[in-house]
Amino acid sequence: MPPLLADKPPVQAARPNVTTVHRTKEGGAYVAFDNMEARNGLQERLEIPMMIRALGLPSGGRVLEVGCGRGVALPVLMQRLAPEVLVGVDVDPVLVELARRRVADSGIDASVLHEDVRDLPFESASFDLVIDFGTCYHVSGGTRGASHALCEIARVLRVGGLFVHETPVAQHLAHPVRSFGRSLPWSSTPSLKRVRSAVLWTLRRKRFVGI
Repeated sequence: MPPLLADKPPVQAARPNVTTVHRTKEGGAYVAFDNMEARNGLQERLEIPMMIRALGLPSGGRVLEVGCGRGVALPVLMQRLAPEVLVGVDVDPVLVELARRRVADSGIDASVLHEDVRDLPFESASFDLVIDFGTCYHVSGGTRGASHALCEIARVLRVGGLFVHETPVAQHLAHPVRSFGRSLPWSSTPSLKRVRSAVLWTLRRKRFVGI
């Protein structure tokens, strides 16, 4: 099993201050989503279990959630998938702190890091499964930023690994205004081949380019 973390300075715990706009490592500003407890509850109790069942996600392995926010999905992913390694990353330091508290309160063995999906701190081929509940649609930098994010996800996935992401339908239902006109530039990551879709989610598998 390859080491997960590349040679980077240690991540410092975030201070629990309040802010909604954050400068990202690659430049530009990211505007955080408002907290919606009702949607968090639906995601925890219904959306994530339905996604796992609909896509037939495998148990075990090394799992990464990009844009983990407040960490709502992490305890559910641990309970349902029983991964060997579970990591969440988010660009918002306030949400990272909240996610760390949620993980601690849940008593699960998971790591939450303050990182940008466009510049992940992991070795290549570190993960078997990467999950994104919409983050790649909203990274700073428009299409170029989304392309960088997808390329980083493809890099940290092993060949044969799986990437789960929300479809445009899911994004428009959840964020109709902010998602308007947004799509993902799949031409930048030809190695991520679509396997199946289930209305709200799509499953892709990393393959060698040309296969």
